[in-house]
Amino acid sequence: MIRFSLDKIMEAKGLTQKDVVEITKISRNTIKALATNANARIDFPTLDALCKGLKVTPGELIEYIEK
Repeated sequence: MIRFSLDKIMEAKGLTQKDVVEITKISRNTIKALATNANARIDFPTLDALCKGLKVTPGELIEYIEK
């Protein structure tokens, strides 16, 4: 299973969804969906904006959990 770790990164950095929206300029709905793992995909421009804004790598945002 692939899991998006935005919620963990936000918690570790003390950020709210609103903070991430302001930092990345990504829509609130997209941030909410990614933070709650309600998205089935992510576009490269969105991934790029998250990596730049949060100063993380794609490997920190996406994790693989073996079932």
